[in-house]
Amino acid sequence: MSTAALPGQRHLFEVPADVSYLDAAAWSPLPRSVRAAGEAGMLFKSRPWDHPRAAIPAMAERARAAAARLIGAAVDDVAIVGSVSHAMATAARNLHPRPGGRLLRVAEEFPSLRFAFDRLAAVNGLTVEEVARPDDGDWTAAVLAALARPGAAPLALATLTPLHWTDGVRIDLDALAPAVHAAGGNLVIDATQAVGAVPVDVARWRPDFLAFPTYKWALGPYGFACLYAAPHRQDGAAIEAHVGNVPPAVGARRYDRGELNDPVVLAMAAAALELVASWDTASVAVRLRALTDRLAAGAEALGLAVAPHHLRAPHILGLRRPSGLPAGLVNRLSERGVFASERAGALRLSPHVWNDDDDVARCLAALGEALGGCRSDSTETQGR
Repeated sequence: MSTAALPGQRHLFEVPADVSYLDAAAWSPLPRSVRAAGEAGMLFKSRPWDHPRAAIPAMAERARAAAARLIGAAVDDVAIVGSVSHAMATAARNLHPRPGGRLLRVAEEFPSLRFAFDRLAAVNGLTVEEVARPDDGDWTAAVLAALARPGAAPLALATLTPLHWTDGVRIDLDALAPAVHAAGGNLVIDATQAVGAVPVDVARWRPDFLAFPTYKWALGPYGFACLYAAPHRQDGAAIEAHVGNVPPAVGARRYDRGELNDPVVLAMAAAALELVASWDTASVAVRLRALTDRLAAGAEALGLAVAPHHLRAPHILGLRRPSGLPAGLVNRLSERGVFASERAGALRLSPHVWNDDDDVARCLAALGEALGGCRSDSTETQGR
């Protein structure tokens, strides 16, 4: 039986009818309920005599439980940290690969999945191998070939994502995770561009560690991220020590960040994660696939190139031109009420549950106009 698409959820957001916000991969707008939760949380700090601090830890446990549901984990397997880079630094600290092996990842990977592991590789004498962007766009086949390459050093660690963050091309962990395990390597997953938009299942992929923030697809605030630690990785050391993450802390809580009991961030994160967890993520993906398929068809009619359908994730679409995108394209689109990002030479369109067919039509019309007269004044800052 096929999964039905989640109905549109624009009514939950403050997105005006004339705005096509197609940039969830950069950061999402807050749902009204999450904004309200943050405003209520501010009262804890502005009027602390009216709001007992004893109520705040329950917010953390609500967020932890909802995060666990989103990735198929047990509650005790999830730590609350400040960012994905914090999570990856924690993961790297608690991996102890034998010298002489390989650290495998794809090219053009986001810095938070590189920096901590570059240091780990340097300390442990690992060779860092980056799989080049394949000409045919098939990252999965390219990584499988790298894993099986005759004469290569033993695999120590693979740091992977379910899709490439720049353009949404799939990196199929259903195929790659078993291959990593068969090769004897540890597996760390950055699920930043997945959790909340597509199904994520730690039981299926069996990573040592997996991390994601809330400020993108999980519709929450900055400064809040979750770290999954497999049961056999829950006896390690946090990168900071405080009263909340030393014994008797249970499971992955030993990696919780300091100053966890922030009533504003926790209230927002709990509200956001519970909202997203209340949806069937597979039905979210069906909705987003329909939107990106329509965007892809329209973009191809404008002469832009997209990855083949079977290589595209449902929720992120990268558009390219052989001659390169014109300078100023993102700015020209924003002038027409269409918001997107340019990453690694691709116009990245990333709809979420607030988007609808009107957004698709406005985007394609704006693209058609903008491609004919882009200025060279792009001022977009670069982030994930």
